[in-house]
Amino acid sequence: MARFIFVTGGVVSSLGKGLAGASVAALLQARGYKVRMRKLDPYINVDPGTMNPYEHGECYVTDDGAETDLDLGHYERFTGVSSKQSDNVTTGRIYQTVIRKERRGDYLGATVQVIPHITNAIKEFATADIEDEDFVLIEIGGTVGDIESLPFLEAIRQLGNELGQDAIFMHLTLVPYIAAAGELKTKPTQHSVKELQSIGIQPNILLCRSEHPIPAGLLAKIGQFCNVPEKAVIPALDVRTIYEVPLSYHKEGLDTAVLDAFGLTGAPQPDLSKWEDIADRVINPEGQVNISVVGKYIELQDAYKSLTESLVHGGIANRIKVNIDWVESELFENDESQLTDRFKNTHAILVPGGFGERGAEGKIKSARYARENNIPYFGICYGMQMAVIEGCRHLAGLENAGTSEFGNFDPNVVGLMTEWTRGNAKEKRSEDGDLGGTMRVGSYPCALLEGTKVREIYGEELIQERHRHRYEVNIAYKDALEKVGYKFSGLSPDGDLPEIVEIPDHPWFIGVQFHPELKSRPFEPHPLFESFVKAAMDKSRLV
Repeated sequence: MARFIFVTGGVVSSLGKGLAGASVAALLQARGYKVRMRKLDPYINVDPGTMNPYEHGECYVTDDGAETDLDLGHYERFTGVSSKQSDNVTTGRIYQTVIRKERRGDYLGATVQVIPHITNAIKEFATADIEDEDFVLIEIGGTVGDIESLPFLEAIRQLGNELGQDAIFMHLTLVPYIAAAGELKTKPTQHSVKELQSIGIQPNILLCRSEHPIPAGLLAKIGQFCNVPEKAVIPALDVRTIYEVPLSYHKEGLDTAVLDAFGLTGAPQPDLSKWEDIADRVINPEGQVNISVVGKYIELQDAYKSLTESLVHGGIANRIKVNIDWVESELFENDESQLTDRFKNTHAILVPGGFGERGAEGKIKSARYARENNIPYFGICYGMQMAVIEGCRHLAGLENAGTSEFGNFDPNVVGLMTEWTRGNAKEKRSEDGDLGGTMRVGSYPCALLEGTKVREIYGEELIQERHRHRYEVNIAYKDALEKVGYKFSGLSPDGDLPEIVEIPDHPWFIGVQFHPELKSRPFEPHPLFESFVKAAMDKSRLV
């Protein structure tokens, strides 16, 4: 039977519960255990699929098509275990499930209440779809004290009682440094734990985030006031890279505290060699490159979390540091002279995914600048579509080419895909349907053509990549673009959907309809990012 570790957070948000949980999972993995990670999100949206990136950050997508919280990206990157639809749930989805049951009469006319109906639904979700995992780590979103989190906290309190010795609670808090007093303060942690205890949850482990080393005396004080063994009060200090976090937590004894809380003795020592290698590659690079990311949500870099980490992974593979220059795509809309000024020190340009018209012309101009100046270019999803529009306008003689996403152009070389194959059946989507139901989401196959750069990069004929988009490049314009130097090097197996375009005569110019950043791992960098960063290295030697 699986053992459960419930991860909660207190004092303030953004302390890093996701990273903390992922690090614990990685440490247990390193000891030979099989792990699984889940996230319970308190917000009422059914999923983050229709949420503005400024509100929520990145929407992470799983192989089976779930649109989830970005923390699932941390889980996958740290453990290598692919997440599923059953690994992320929101208040909205829980209530939706319960209300549907009520409408069907499943509750036999009973009054439907938060307790037991909502909490039972949460517990069912938390314990369902578990196979032979040794540990299941479940992160509760939000901060203790938030009204939205209460049903989830009540549910895990009940689970703690039902599971007995097979469940523990790990609470992440903040120990702030008050500069004026020159002291670290434990009172916020004490109050946070008190709030948790008032709900009926006694934490087994406290993980104390701090920018300064926490003296042993303060750790003992925290343990005493919070009713937690001193050895289970673990300092969580800032580190040089997130990939050093598992090493830091092991050094402080976190994994040992977890095993002790379960009464497990005799566990093998962890093999942390791969984490030591990754941390060393990040901390001690042998060079550096500058890569410009031209986006529209750059004010909140969490909107591009997986992308950022994938560029780091490309750097890890090549043992170099990647300096990211975040460029607002609207910068080039009305002033093309900014292109030369902004890109004068860049070694590669990446245009990521996005939705809507704002900043589109700036992305098109960035693609043209990269093409004409032999700068490595990587277009992801929207970035591929803008590169195709650019090629149609300036090479193929279709000067009014555009996308139906933001107007009726002549021609629309990118349009809404309302029909495609899923399994053995055609699936049709209504153009005026719910936004959450009009996208191609999840893992789909792509066939790579012989003799192309992407076939060389992947070393495979058929690949599987994760998608999240509503519009597709129209295959009808394939011939027109290939006549002027483009190559449609990756297609859906039936040949109907363009998945990859490249320019063979360019040092490195590739656009992909999917999101390769969602499958990159620090110990298994995505081949496209590894190759892209290598191309940036080659460019830096020529500058």
